[in-house]
Amino acid sequence: MDFETPRNATHRVHVGNVPIGGGAPVSVQSMTNVPMIDGPDGPWLDVEGNLAQIGRLTKAGCEIVRVAIPNRASIARFGQVALQSPLPVVADVHFDYQIAMGACHEHAAGLRINPGNIGSMSKVDAVIEAAGEAGIPIRIGVNAGSLEDSLAARDDLTQAEKLALSAEGFVEHFLDRGFRDIVVSAKAHDVMTTVDAYRSLSQSMPEVPLHIGVTEAGGVRQGTVKSAAGLGMLLAEGIGDTMRVSLTADPVEEIAVAFDILSAVDVRRCKPEIVSCPTCSRCQVDLIPIADEVTRRLATINKPLKVAVMGCVVNGPGEARFADVGVACGREEGLLFARGEKLRRVPADSIVDELFALIETL
Repeated sequence: MDFETPRNATHRVHVGNVPIGGGAPVSVQSMTNVPMIDGPDGPWLDVEGNLAQIGRLTKAGCEIVRVAIPNRASIARFGQVALQSPLPVVADVHFDYQIAMGACHEHAAGLRINPGNIGSMSKVDAVIEAAGEAGIPIRIGVNAGSLEDSLAARDDLTQAEKLALSAEGFVEHFLDRGFRDIVVSAKAHDVMTTVDAYRSLSQSMPEVPLHIGVTEAGGVRQGTVKSAAGLGMLLAEGIGDTMRVSLTADPVEEIAVAFDILSAVDVRRCKPEIVSCPTCSRCQVDLIPIADEVTRRLATINKPLKVAVMGCVVNGPGEARFADVGVACGREEGLLFARGEKLRRVPADSIVDELFALIETL
């Protein structure tokens, strides 16, 4: 069961069976990164590889997945992925509007396009019409690296202002066309540029659901830090209806980071949280491997639990009492707690097993 806090009141859209906006929990997305394979007429989408990766993303807790369609030869193969996927699949399309239109007829649960690089506005209109006929939403995704030339060349605007203006202009066009099922993203690799752009959009068009993310954030360590800093700020301010943590890594890594960010700012908790001390000279058990093993085992549990693993008498008993389950360690032993109640002392080598025996009862 999820725990979640209310978000900004935005228009609700559905990507497959996943609601975005309108008070729905902030959903977690990712994108496959399976290389193309050789087809009879050139490279095309790897159906089996994408489905295998989507299966792992599903197991990790991902709720929406995006798949790039690199060429027209891959449109039908995208349809095979979308039809067999356990998750709703959004078609990621750049440059060729006919690919976007084709995806609308190949089981796409949504489109992600940057109208600035899809061609003329008449081509954008053709995509809008196709999505409307298919009954699927469109994410208007603007990025700092691919702004329209007219905005990119302006020296009187900050990068965040350029991103916001670009998104606002496209939203106005879509609404004028009578298309309301839109989600907007405005991403940069710079944390504060991203934050400022989303803050501006949440003020200028508060009814439009926002997909938040720091793009091109880097590898696991740097990307986690940048995403936590930027997205944490936005989520704490009530900004954001769906999110992706972009890492140069196996996309499965993105899911745990995203849920950890949501939990850390009390926006959505559906996974366990571990509270563990950094240890000091007062610690009389080998706490680090204990905490590591608890963390490893918690990864398979889908309950919003708080689990405390504390190493000494200073903060240990207090933190353990406030957790759903916890242990406060002494000399080669630990005192188990469950929801504020002292239970029993166990030897150090039994702490992990005893903790998880308690967790199974909750």
